[in-house]
Amino acid sequence: MPAPLVVPLYLFIFFFSAINVSGAGEAPTEDNPFTPKAFLIRYWNKEVSNDLPKPTFLFSKVSPLTAVQSAAFAKLAAQNALSSRLPEFCSAANLLCFPDLSPSLAKHDKDSSFAVYANKNFTNYGSQSPGGIDSFKNYSQSENVVVDSFRRYSRESLGHTDQFTSYGTDTNVPDQSFNTYGTKAIGGNGKFTNYEQSTNVPNLRFTSYSSEATGRSQSFKSYSENANAGDQSFANYGKRGNGGPNEFTGYGTNANVVGSGFSSYGAEGNGANDTFTNYGNEQNNPQNNFRSYGEGGNGAIESFANYRDKANVGDDSFQSYSKDSNSAEVNFANYGKSFNEGTDKFSGYGKNGNGQSVGFKTYGVNTTFKDYAKEGIRFAKYSNVGSGSGGGKMWVNRWVEPGKFFRESMLRKGAVMPMPDIRDKMPRRSFLPRSILSKLPFSSSKLGAMKHIFHAGDNSSMETMMRETVTECERAASAGETKRCVGSMEDMIDFATSVLGRNLAVRTTENTEGSKGKIMIGAVKGINGGRVTESVSCHQSLFPYLLYYCHSVPKVRVYEADLLDPTSKAKINRGVAICHLDTSAWSPAHGAFIALASAPGRVEVCHWIFENDMTWTPAD
Repeated sequence: MPAPLVVPLYLFIFFFSAINVSGAGEAPTEDNPFTPKAFLIRYWNKEVSNDLPKPTFLFSKVSPLTAVQSAAFAKLAAQNALSSRLPEFCSAANLLCFPDLSPSLAKHDKDSSFAVYANKNFTNYGSQSPGGIDSFKNYSQSENVVVDSFRRYSRESLGHTDQFTSYGTDTNVPDQSFNTYGTKAIGGNGKFTNYEQSTNVPNLRFTSYSSEATGRSQSFKSYSENANAGDQSFANYGKRGNGGPNEFTGYGTNANVVGSGFSSYGAEGNGANDTFTNYGNEQNNPQNNFRSYGEGGNGAIESFANYRDKANVGDDSFQSYSKDSNSAEVNFANYGKSFNEGTDKFSGYGKNGNGQSVGFKTYGVNTTFKDYAKEGIRFAKYSNVGSGSGGGKMWVNRWVEPGKFFRESMLRKGAVMPMPDIRDKMPRRSFLPRSILSKLPFSSSKLGAMKHIFHAGDNSSMETMMRETVTECERAASAGETKRCVGSMEDMIDFATSVLGRNLAVRTTENTEGSKGKIMIGAVKGINGGRVTESVSCHQSLFPYLLYYCHSVPKVRVYEADLLDPTSKAKINRGVAICHLDTSAWSPAHGAFIALASAPGRVEVCHWIFENDMTWTPAD
């Protein structure tokens, strides 16, 4: 009798994966030994030498893929075909992916009201509209990922009004593109009110917006206020326009590290009237680049009032601003009165202008005027108002949340201190299994391939997100630092054990209770007896799959502390804090030194481990 045919289980899995990628018929039970979670449990038991309980919070981030799905998607990744099943892959693997835009909403009624809308493509929408109003109210609010395209919107319209009210508020990673919006329009106006407030990493692009328009006004009020990181670009905005006023009021106020680029804005315009009021006020490290702004314009009026007032640091560049213009009037009032010194560069500003008038009133410190027009420029009350102006520490809370950084002496029983908001604001994602991750490109040289896999358009939020994260991962380590970016839990275990050995434990703050309030310190336990110890801290990075930046830095102490309600004295949390004893290599602009009124190398800096971040230490 011939021997029975034996089919290896991995071939069985691949056979079925070719039939059904979704794995709908397979229950995702932990009993299946080939699921990513089951494999990881075995890997943990092999690599970690102690019997401490497995960290529930960390294992909850394991890939939810079934065995069949994991094998099928690994095969697609090996064949460079994963992009063909991206929506299915993102859904099954719990990833952050941007939706592909729907077909264009080209049909246009005279008056349209868009509410509870998201991820729409407005191409050729409203072209040649005769009057009417389009209203975008409560559009794309509280969404995780928002991709909207306004391309050739209101082109050649006549007296048409567009209103964007409460657009994209509280969104996470919005991507909006306004390309040739309002081109050659006559009259009408565009109003952006409460646009992209409280967003995380916005990427907003206005390209050829309102170019060659006549008498069309634009207003940006409460634009990107309280945003976190991200960029806005205004390219060829109002180019060759005729008599159109633009108002930027409350633009980027209280935002954190937001960059704005104004390239060829209002170039060759006639009678432009732009007002920047409360622009970038109280921001943390704003980056604004005005390149060829108003170049070749005629009779333009540009007003910068309360620009970057009470901001922290900041870097503004005005290159060829109002160059070759005729009768331009530019006024800077209360410009750049930063808490800490920033950098302003004026290169070729107003050069070759005719009959221009430029006035600087109460202008801040640390500027570079290079190749600057010698006539028609007035400096009134130019003073050193940076570097700690604005009332000293009264403005600290604008940029550094109370309690985000503290001294080691605060970690004592009975101490009452503010607790920052330690809640995780990143999009919810899962790790990838190593079997899939190892087949995906991850380097700046492979950005094109990465964009293809995740359907990232040029200059999109997805491209920016991936490029910036990869760049940070590829950055050379700081002095004494050992670092690695990990997208699978197996990789994280490998890195932690390579630094600390196999007898280790992972720690994080127990929950988010006490956030944004006062807490009392209860019992405190120093890891390794409170002595200097080795540790590996892992912080989330923004990427399609769950990715952590893990690093080990020298000279730290790690503590666990009971956190109590200061009124009832009841325990509400168990916090993990890490204290960096050597800060000599840190940037002088680091928020810790603003909060603690100190400088690199002069003080130790402690902070809590936030939700979903962690630190690995030797096991007690």
